[in-house]
Parts: sequence; C-alpha cells; structure tokens
Amino acid sequence: MRFGLSEEQVLLQDNVNRFLSEQVGLDGARAYADGGSDAGIWQGLAELGVAALLIPEAQGGIGLGSLDAAIVAESLGYHATPAPFLGSAVMAPTALVAAGGQEDLLAELAAGSKRVGIAFGDAVGRRNDAQVNFADGRLNGKVLFAFDADADFYLVADQARNLYLVDSQAAGCERSPLTTVDKTRRTVELAFSNTPATVISEDPEVYTQSLDIGRVMLAADTLGAAQNMLDQAVDYAKQREQFNRPIASFQAVKHMCAEMVASLEPCRSMVWFAGHALTDLPDEARLTACHTKAHLAEVGKFVSKTATEVHGGMGFTDLLGLHYWFKRIGANRQWLGSPEGIRHEAAVLQGLVA
Repeated sequence: MRFGLSEEQVLLQDNVNRFLSEQVGLDGARAYADGGSDAGIWQGLAELGVAALLIPEAQGGIGLGSLDAAIVAESLGYHATPAPFLGSAVMAPTALVAAGGQEDLLAELAAGSKRVGIAFGDAVGRRNDAQVNFADGRLNGKVLFAFDADADFYLVADQARNLYLVDSQAAGCERSPLTTVDKTRRTVELAFSNTPATVISEDPEVYTQSLDIGRVMLAADTLGAAQNMLDQAVDYAKQREQFNRPIASFQAVKHMCAEMVASLEPCRSMVWFAGHALTDLPDEARLTACHTKAHLAEVGKFVSKTATEVHGGMGFTDLLGLHYWFKRIGANRQWLGSPEGIRHEAAVLQGLVA
C-alpha cells in the first residue's frame, strides 16, 4: 500500500504552484485587496483544469476526487490566491452532481465561464445565519457571508438544509458587500424579495456532502497558508541579524520554528486522509471532515501567531504582507463553522452529547 500522492497528483500540484508563483503571490493579493479582479487568475486556473476537477467527464469535467481538490486548495492557500475555488469548483459541483440535473451549468463551471457562490450562512451547529423561506418558486429573506461576491449564481441553503439555485441578476436579489478581515476573498449579504429560485435538493444529505467537502478545502487552504508563514519565518530568521548573529542561531527562535513544524507537519496527513475519506470512505467522511477543520483552525492560529512573532515588529507591517495569510487563516477558522461549533457537531455525531 502506498501512503502519499500519486505521480499525477504531484504533477497537478506542481503545475498549479508554478502558475500561482508567476501570477499571484504577495503582489497578487495586494492588487486584489486594493479592488482588483480575480477573473484573470480564475481563467488561468480553469485552463489548468482546476475548475473541472470534481465535475464528471460527461459534463466536460475531469472527474477526479476530493484529495485532488484538497491538493489544489493547499496551493491556493499557500499563495493567498483570490479565486472562487471553494464555491465554483468544489461545493457547488458536489451538490449539483449529488442532486442530479443542471448538466449545462456543470459544463459551464468546468470551463470556468460561470461561477456559483455559496450562501449557506453559518449554517452549522447551534447557529444559522441563513434566514430564508421558499414558497411558490420564490425566495424571501437574507443570507450573511455568502462567498463569491462576483458569482453568476448562488447555491442557497435554508434552515431545513434544502438547496436552491438563484441567478444573481434575478429580480429581487440584492448583494451588499461585507467587510471581513480577509482581503483576499470577498463576501456579501444576499437579500431576497420574491426572487425566482430553482429547487436543487430537498435531501439534507446533499447539503451535508457539500458542507463536508467545503470544510476539508478550508482546512487544506489553512494548511497551505500556515506553511507559507512558516517558510517565511524560517527564511527571515536566517537573514535577520542581532548581535552580529542570525537570529536563527538563538535557541528561543529555534524552538519557535521547531514547534511550528511539529504542529503543522501531521496536519498534512490529516488533510490528505480527509480528502481520501470523502471519496472512498463515506462512513468516516463526516466525522473526519469535522475533526480536520477544527484541528487545522487551531494549528493555523498557532502557526500564524508564532510566525509573526519570529518576524518581530516587522511582522505587523504591510511591507512584508504577512497579514494577508494571517487574516486568511483567521477567516478560514470561522467560515462553515468555528472549531467550537464543529467539535460540538462531532460530539453529537458520536453520541457523546444530545
């Protein structure tokens, strides 16, 4: 039995990293944060097949698995990439394929010509920011923190975990930008007033599958972002000198870097297994997704804090740009469920609490 990535997966990761190194990085994050567009980046990723990863070949996709998507998500996090990957390439295709139908939209998603945002609200645990109701083919209500601000359609979940597809240009659909700490991705508040909507699924399991894979992708994104911050901290420690010595030679700094490595390295296996479980171990998928998202949220918080401290006062400046990764990790921690809420959900799944 082989424990690791296949040659094809390594090649996929290398190609995505090469593209992102040339097109994104710190300059790309800054440009997007200053009001730029991610359309060019997304089209480039679509040409690499990223948009089509989870879409069946019959609809113009590649038909790969969740582990392949997690590998890409890790690279996107490493480069602080502004892209609608979570919604258009992962959560929406997962729900649409599971529910059946919408073949034309799936083909457009695979080509990167259309984008579907996710409007689940918080939608987990004991809290739900999705306050919508559906009657006579129309939606009313609102959803907070819907992401992708530039989506052509939105996949909307109500409190009963039914899923609806809404055209972002439909009558009665209003988007209001929301300010979050993460400037590399934009969220909106959606307000619906007798807005035409298509029922995608009334099966809570379809919603759950989409939510689970979304959580694993956020965990993978956090893994990549934390790895970048660790790499930057180590490089800085080798170059920065105090008392005519690189600070990397100081025991305290060595310990900080070693603790980050020790905390982060097991997370890679955890994310890979979670991606594998979603596709090949359905009985374990839900609980594994919960544990992975919650654990990466905590480790990411520790690594981002410690990496910033290694940089000293420079770590808080815009010159180095560490804050783009720091804040991305912080946003990932809360999206689709905080670690506290998800752990409660995992406890319920295991019968430990009511």
